[in-house]
Amino acid sequence: MDRSREHTAAFTGHRRYDGECDDALRAVVRELYGRGFRAFWSGMALGFDLAAAEAVLALRGELPGLRLCCAVPFPGQADRFPEADRLRYMRILDRADEVATLAPRYEPRCYLRRNEFMVERSAAVVAWFDGGKGGTRYTWDYARRCKAERINLWCDGQQELF
Repeated sequence: MDRSREHTAAFTGHRRYDGECDDALRAVVRELYGRGFRAFWSGMALGFDLAAAEAVLALRGELPGLRLCCAVPFPGQADRFPEADRLRYMRILDRADEVATLAPRYEPRCYLRRNEFMVERSAAVVAWFDGGKGGTRYTWDYARRCKAERINLWCDGQQELF
Protein backbone atom coordinates (compact mmCIF):
# COMPACT_ATOMS: atom_id res chain seq x y z
CA MET A 1 0.00 0.00 0.00
CA ASP A 2 1.36 3.39 -0.98
CA ARG A 3 1.19 5.66 2.06
CA SER A 4 3.38 8.37 0.63
CA ARG A 5 2.45 11.93 1.53
CA GLU A 6 0.83 12.60 -1.85
CA HIS A 7 -1.63 9.71 -1.29
CA THR A 8 -2.45 10.55 2.34
CA ALA A 9 -4.91 12.93 4.02
CA ALA A 10 -5.58 13.88 7.64
CA PHE A 11 -8.64 15.01 9.56
CA THR A 12 -8.92 17.79 12.12
CA GLY A 13 -11.96 19.28 13.74
CA HIS A 14 -13.89 20.38 16.75
CA ARG A 15 -14.99 18.15 19.59
CA ARG A 16 -18.49 19.59 19.46
CA TYR A 17 -19.14 18.00 16.05
CA ASP A 18 -22.43 16.10 16.06
CA GLY A 19 -22.79 14.66 12.57
CA GLU A 20 -23.67 17.92 10.82
CA CYS A 21 -21.71 17.10 7.68
CA ASP A 22 -21.57 13.29 7.64
CA ASP A 23 -22.74 13.14 4.01
CA ALA A 24 -20.19 15.78 2.93
CA LEU A 25 -17.49 13.96 4.91
CA ARG A 26 -18.12 10.70 3.05
CA ALA A 27 -18.31 12.62 -0.25
CA VAL A 28 -14.91 14.28 0.29
CA VAL A 29 -13.32 10.92 1.19
CA ARG A 30 -14.73 9.50 -2.05
CA GLU A 31 -13.49 12.52 -4.01
CA LEU A 32 -9.98 12.29 -2.53
CA TYR A 33 -9.97 8.54 -3.17
CA GLY A 34 -10.80 9.28 -6.82
CA ARG A 35 -7.70 11.50 -6.89
CA GLY A 36 -5.47 8.70 -5.58
CA PHE A 37 -5.65 9.21 -1.81
CA ARG A 38 -5.69 5.89 0.02
CA ALA A 39 -4.63 6.55 3.63
CA PHE A 40 -6.46 8.83 6.07
CA TRP A 41 -5.16 9.89 9.49
CA SER A 42 -7.47 10.48 12.44
CA GLY A 43 -6.21 11.98 15.71
CA MET A 44 -8.94 10.03 17.55
CA ALA A 45 -10.30 12.96 19.57
CA LEU A 46 -13.96 13.26 20.48
CA GLY A 47 -16.22 14.78 17.86
CA PHE A 48 -15.06 15.19 14.29
CA ASP A 49 -11.98 12.93 14.57
CA LEU A 50 -14.00 9.88 15.64
CA ALA A 51 -16.72 10.60 13.05
CA ALA A 52 -14.11 10.91 10.30
CA ALA A 53 -12.50 7.61 11.32
CA GLU A 54 -15.92 5.91 11.24
CA ALA A 55 -16.59 7.38 7.78
CA VAL A 56 -13.37 5.85 6.43
CA LEU A 57 -14.22 2.49 8.00
CA ALA A 58 -17.73 2.61 6.53
CA LEU A 59 -16.35 3.28 3.03
CA ARG A 60 -13.71 0.53 3.00
CA GLY A 61 -16.09 -1.99 1.43
CA GLU A 62 -16.87 0.45 -1.39
CA LEU A 63 -13.34 1.81 -1.95
CA PRO A 64 -10.69 -0.93 -2.29
CA GLY A 65 -7.39 -0.15 -0.61
CA LEU A 66 -8.82 2.60 1.62
CA ARG A 67 -6.88 2.67 4.89
CA LEU A 68 -7.52 4.20 8.28
CA CYS A 69 -4.46 5.35 10.21
CA CYS A 70 -4.89 6.47 13.82
CA ALA A 71 -2.50 8.87 15.52
CA VAL A 72 -2.88 8.37 19.27
CA PRO A 73 -1.08 11.11 21.21
CA PHE A 74 -0.53 8.86 24.28
CA PRO A 75 -1.97 5.65 25.78
CA GLY A 76 -5.05 6.50 27.80
CA GLN A 77 -6.24 9.26 25.46
CA ALA A 78 -9.82 8.00 25.82
CA ASP A 79 -9.75 7.35 29.58
CA ARG A 80 -11.85 10.44 30.30
CA PHE A 81 -14.20 10.06 27.34
CA PRO A 82 -17.84 9.29 28.11
CA GLU A 83 -18.38 5.51 28.16
CA ALA A 84 -20.15 5.36 24.77
CA ASP A 85 -17.36 7.34 23.10
CA ARG A 86 -14.68 5.24 24.80
CA LEU A 87 -16.31 2.14 23.29
CA ARG A 88 -16.43 3.83 19.85
CA TYR A 89 -12.75 4.71 20.22
CA MET A 90 -11.80 1.11 21.01
CA ARG A 91 -13.90 -0.28 18.12
CA ILE A 92 -12.21 2.14 15.72
CA LEU A 93 -8.71 1.25 16.93
CA ASP A 94 -9.52 -2.46 16.59
CA ARG A 95 -10.45 -1.94 12.92
CA ALA A 96 -7.70 0.54 12.02
CA ASP A 97 -5.05 -0.45 9.50
CA GLU A 98 -2.33 1.40 11.40
CA VAL A 99 -2.07 2.88 14.89
CA ALA A 100 0.82 5.16 15.83
CA THR A 101 1.11 5.96 19.54
CA LEU A 102 3.31 9.01 19.74
CA ALA A 103 4.25 9.42 23.43
CA PRO A 104 4.47 6.95 26.33
CA ARG A 105 2.22 9.14 28.54
CA TYR A 106 0.48 12.50 28.50
CA GLU A 107 2.96 15.35 28.03
CA PRO A 108 2.46 19.07 27.44
CA ARG A 109 2.01 19.72 23.72
CA CYS A 110 1.36 16.04 22.93
CA TYR A 111 -1.82 16.93 21.05
CA LEU A 112 0.00 19.54 18.98
CA ARG A 113 2.76 17.03 18.20
CA ARG A 114 0.09 14.52 17.14
CA ASN A 115 -1.41 17.11 14.78
CA GLU A 116 1.99 17.99 13.33
CA PHE A 117 2.73 14.27 12.84
CA MET A 118 -0.47 13.82 10.80
CA VAL A 119 -0.06 16.98 8.71
CA GLU A 120 3.59 16.26 7.90
CA ARG A 121 2.49 12.94 6.41
CA SER A 122 -0.47 14.32 4.44
CA ALA A 123 -0.99 16.20 1.21
CA ALA A 124 -4.53 17.21 2.23
CA VAL A 125 -6.26 18.11 5.49
CA VAL A 126 -10.02 17.78 5.83
CA ALA A 127 -11.44 19.91 8.62
CA TRP A 128 -14.57 20.80 10.53
CA PHE A 129 -13.33 24.25 11.49
CA ASP A 130 -15.27 27.38 12.47
CA GLY A 131 -12.29 29.75 12.40
CA GLY A 132 -11.91 29.94 16.19
CA LYS A 133 -8.81 29.53 18.32
CA GLY A 134 -7.52 26.18 19.56
CA GLY A 135 -6.01 22.97 18.30
CA THR A 136 -8.01 22.88 15.08
CA ARG A 137 -6.85 26.43 14.26
CA TYR A 138 -3.24 25.42 14.95
CA THR A 139 -3.56 22.36 12.69
CA TRP A 140 -5.30 24.36 9.93
CA ASP A 141 -2.53 26.96 9.97
CA TYR A 142 0.19 24.30 10.18
CA ALA A 143 -1.31 22.58 7.11
CA ARG A 144 -1.03 25.88 5.22
CA ARG A 145 2.63 26.22 6.24
CA CYS A 146 3.25 22.61 5.12
CA LYS A 147 1.57 23.38 1.78
CA ALA A 148 -1.16 20.77 2.28
CA GLU A 149 -4.46 21.22 0.49
CA ARG A 150 -7.09 22.34 3.00
CA ILE A 151 -10.76 21.38 2.73
CA ASN A 152 -13.11 22.80 5.33
CA LEU A 153 -16.47 21.06 5.61
CA TRP A 154 -17.75 23.80 7.92
CA CYS A 155 -18.28 25.88 4.79
CA ASP A 156 -19.79 23.14 2.62
CA GLY A 157 -16.56 21.52 1.48
CA GLN A 158 -14.99 24.65 0.03
CA GLN A 159 -11.41 25.60 0.64
CA GLU A 160 -11.59 28.21 3.34
CA LEU A 161 -8.62 30.27 4.35
CA PHE A 162 -9.88 31.94 7.54
